[in-house]
Amino acid sequence: MEALERSREYVIGLFRIVVGLLFACHGAASLFDVLGGPHGAGPGLAEWPGWWAAVVQLLGGALVLCGLGTRPAAVLCSGSMAYAYFTEHQSDALFPIENGGELATMFCWSFLLIAAIGPGRWTLGPLLRLRRRTGTGRLETTSSH
Repeated sequence: MEALERSREYVIGLFRIVVGLLFACHGAASLFDVLGGPHGAGPGLAEWPGWWAAVVQLLGGALVLCGLGTRPAAVLCSGSMAYAYFTEHQSDALFPIENGGELATMFCWSFLLIAAIGPGRWTLGPLLRLRRRTGTGRLETTSSH
C-alpha cells in the first residue's frame, strides 16, 4: 500500500490525461468528422446542444488533458455530461446500462473526481508560469564565474 500511496499523484495525472484525451477525441470526432466521425449525424454550426457539447468536449478535454485550469474545466465537462445524461438518456430507462448512458455517466463522474482531487502530476501549468516569469519560456540560470 505504501508504494501505491507514493505513486498516487502520478496515477491521478495519468487518469486525468487519459480521460481528457478520450473526451477531446469525442469533440474532435463530432466537430471535424475525424477519428471515426460523429456517432450519428454531426451537429450543425452553433446548433444547440450538439455543437456546443462538442466544443466543450474538445476544449474542456484538451484543458484537462494538459492540466490547465483543470478543476474548472473538469466541472464544466462533468456538468455537460450530466446534462447529456438527463436530457438524452434518463427518460428511456432508470439505469445507464438500460438507456445507453454509460459513457455519459462515466465521463460525468470521472470529471467530477478530477475536479475534487486535482490534476496530479504532469501538468503544463508550472511551465506556463515559468514562461511568464522569465518572459522567454526558457529556464534562466545564473552562473558564478
